[in-house]
Amino acid sequence: MNNKIKTVAVYCGHQFGLYPSFEHDADLMGELIGKNGLNMVFGGGDVGLMGTVANAALNNGAHVIGISTEHVAALQEPVHAGIDVRIVSGVNERKQEMFELSDAFIILPGGIGTLNEVTDILTMHQIGETKKPIFFLNTERFWASFHNLITDMLNYKFIESLDDYNVSIASDPQELIDLILNYKA
Repeated sequence: MNNKIKTVAVYCGHQFGLYPSFEHDADLMGELIGKNGLNMVFGGGDVGLMGTVANAALNNGAHVIGISTEHVAALQEPVHAGIDVRIVSGVNERKQEMFELSDAFIILPGGIGTLNEVTDILTMHQIGETKKPIFFLNTERFWASFHNLITDMLNYKFIESLDDYNVSIASDPQELIDLILNYKA
């Protein structure tokens, strides 16, 4: 690998979502993470897309770290038994630790938690706190409406320029892993 990306944080849903392609792409994404020698950090859950991507990464040689909270682990996302799990006090600490452990971010389909995580990183891009790259996997065009919202924010002059953001969008897992492997800081 000829870039600085060694560990990726994967943000995604703790549900499977409507389309089987969401689970399929999460599985393939995890497989590609492992097969390409990357490490993975994620929310620590053994459910939905989270569990799928973690299992595939583990089965293909990745070191996988899960960051969870007592509350989340007890109510929504039972922690994955086969990984290095770290329990922190709250969601903000969870996001901070995932940020610190990662060189880049992969965003799969997900819900409000996924949206919160990605908007935190985008805000950090905007104010210059980081330029760690974000890679969206646009399975079933899941992120198209989010892209349209960002475009509207730009057109309505709430965002000055997209130059502040280090974002790439891929339509399938192979395209996304290629973007990561060929990434130049």
